[in-house]
Amino acid sequence: QVQPVESGGGLVQAGGSLRLSCTASGGTFSGYAMGWFRQAPGKEREFVAGITWSGAVRYYADSVKGRFTISRDNAKNTMALDMNSLKPEDTAVYYCAVDVRGRVAFGSWGQGTQATVSS
Repeated sequence: QVQPVESGGGLVQAGGSLRLSCTASGGTFSGYAMGWFRQAPGKEREFVAGITWSGAVRYYADSVKGRFTISRDNAKNTMALDMNSLKPEDTAVYYCAVDVRGRVAFGSWGQGTQATVSS
């Protein structure tokens, strides 16, 4: 079973940008829709963005729409999340997930990468 591996988190000031990446370990993302989720301290994990296998359809949570962009490169078996105009409330552990349908993940999860936005 393919295992996603996230990278690219870090500490940034409000208004700044981060790029998260997700690569495949032990398999491929071939044929799967993918997505990003996040979990802030003391809160439940929530959907952030999703992308179909072809990349033709991308959709976002209202809280990040217009600021975040999800993308994938099927030739390289990777997915990314470009996060701009970051806010302190975007601080969370971000997870990559496989086989996302709507706002629910049915496949495997990565271990997460921490993104911290300071005010």
